[in-house]
Amino acid sequence: MPKRILQGVVVSDKNDKTVVVRVERRFAHPLMQKTVRRSKKYKAHDAENQFKVGDMVSIEECAPVSKDKRWTVVSNQS
Repeated sequence: MPKRILQGVVVSDKNDKTVVVRVERRFAHPLMQKTVRRSKKYKAHDAENQFKVGDMVSIEECAPVSKDKRWTVVSNQS
């Protein structure tokens, strides 16, 4: 099964080798049919500490790195 890839914005880089990425999804409300935005935060592994707050990044599923890190940063979209 292919690994999922999500795109989001780095909202925190305070942890060592970890960034917190906010991923936003948009969908139509089932009843009102208005576009709704929902976001979720994921902790992702950043081995070189190269990504900073505000960077647009892609994250990919991986094997668990720690208790709550199951994603790794794969690239930077400027």
